[in-house]
Amino acid sequence: MRGFYAILDAPASWLDDPEALQRRARQLLAAQPCCLQLRAKGASARALADAARPLVGLCRAAGVPFCVNDRLDVALSVGADVVHLGQDDLPLVDALRVRAAAGRADLLIGFSTHDRAQALEAAREGADYIGFGPVFATGSKTNPDPVVGLGQLAEVCRAVEVPVVAIGGIALEAVGSVARAGASAAALIAAIATASDPTAAGLQIRAAFERAA
Repeated sequence: MRGFYAILDAPASWLDDPEALQRRARQLLAAQPCCLQLRAKGASARALADAARPLVGLCRAAGVPFCVNDRLDVALSVGADVVHLGQDDLPLVDALRVRAAAGRADLLIGFSTHDRAQALEAAREGADYIGFGPVFATGSKTNPDPVVGLGQLAEVCRAVEVPVVAIGGIALEAVGSVARAGASAAALIAAIATASDPTAAGLQIRAAFERAA
């Protein structure tokens, strides 16, 4: 998992408009991200699953892993490749048990962490990758965790053996510094949402990680 970690942040209006959702997905997939995550905070399991199913096909065609945010049950039901969980979601140890019981050893489980202790714990418990942040101040969450900064990001990248996806408040011009800090990938929400050309923005992120390799 390296480079552009694409997040399709879906407002409620998009869940009722599959064409709009799939149009944005195609824009992001054109940049060949390392993953495409569907994020729809507040959506019901049914609405999330209905939105996810067509995206699975788009991701398969593009050769990009598809991820469901927050909901392991939905990820399993739609055949996702990845599920990403947060501190308030199903605990990682329980998610690993459910994955095993479902016979889905191939399903990657990512876990969001917001300080060194959480990062070390998630890596030790068996997360396939961790999200770490917010690296910078972010407006995509109503109650964001304290900013960790590039210094803590670099420390965590050195301390764990699993990939680290940098999250939170990352602007396009800051991606290079995030990559040089040791992150495997970067997830940008606001910077992509406000970009005039989401595909070009995604390619810019990919290029920054390629230069840092």
